[in-house]
Amino acid sequence: MVAPLVSAPAALRPVSSVIPVTPDVARLRTVMVNLYFVGDPGRPDRPWVLVDAGLPYSADAIRKAAASLFGDRPPRCVILTHGHFDHVGSLRELAEGWDVPIYAHELELPYLTGRSSYPPPDPGVGGGLMALSSPLYPKGPYDFSNRIYALPSDGSVPGMPGWQWVATPGHSPGHVSLFREADRTLIAGDAFVTTKQESLLAVLTQRKEIHGPPMYFTPDFESAAASVRALEALKPAVAATGHGVPMRGAELRSALRTLADHFEELAVPRHGRYPGRPAVTDRRGVVSLPPPTVASQVPKLLLGMAAAFAMVGIINAVRRPFPDEVDDHFIERGV
Repeated sequence: MVAPLVSAPAALRPVSSVIPVTPDVARLRTVMVNLYFVGDPGRPDRPWVLVDAGLPYSADAIRKAAASLFGDRPPRCVILTHGHFDHVGSLRELAEGWDVPIYAHELELPYLTGRSSYPPPDPGVGGGLMALSSPLYPKGPYDFSNRIYALPSDGSVPGMPGWQWVATPGHSPGHVSLFREADRTLIAGDAFVTTKQESLLAVLTQRKEIHGPPMYFTPDFESAAASVRALEALKPAVAATGHGVPMRGAELRSALRTLADHFEELAVPRHGRYPGRPAVTDRRGVVSLPPPTVASQVPKLLLGMAAAFAMVGIINAVRRPFPDEVDDHFIERGV
């Protein structure tokens, strides 16, 4: 998906539907990606935090959702699980409008301070239109250097007492997940997701099933596997992910254990640019890349067709809430 240079058409503006995950964690879906509000709406004396910032042209929907929860109070800050385009699309407008700081892992900072682009995607993996279209997605560099800071080295999360950040690299070099031990709530970002993000059909239907991080934008599968295993070891009670609907309880425990035990078979493509040959990165950004495969050099005509099909599907989908989201909303309210 390429960000247009003009204002977004009405059909592309995101559905504004805030869905509770826990009493103080709420989810907003912006077209195909989730972001989270962390804070108790009934406690105006306590700060709230925005986790990730969705797609471009989502700022109005995010502000309206925030106002429905917290009134005119700005967040304490914005926390990023990582800096891919679908997680920072509205970041500048929101952070500048609220005049708040942004925090990310120090190994993510090269991609968020203008120093480096992310490793290029691999459209030949995953077998779906979302994957095929991935070379058209922005990969930076982004520059938020006037207000971005490294997360504290002690694992604490600014504005989120009781939470800790957990390094979960693989999908990006400085990817983090957020965990609260008191109720075992996990905000996993894209360390794993609960829909098959490579597939346009799965994105549109939001069929609930655990998958590894989106294959086409994951440049280090060995680290991604270790990250999933680290999160499984936390035994989360509920997982809120960057793509897909929340999972909880026995369903989550069983599926996450299966993914952790069989990550190589379930989440690593058999062929591709990065399996077995990860991108090398450091504090400066990308150091070296494996050579592209034939499949990663998809003809531009195919890319254009894939993008067109994906866009039509997404335009149709954002006009209504997904059934699973409605079900989750009712579940949280005990209906």
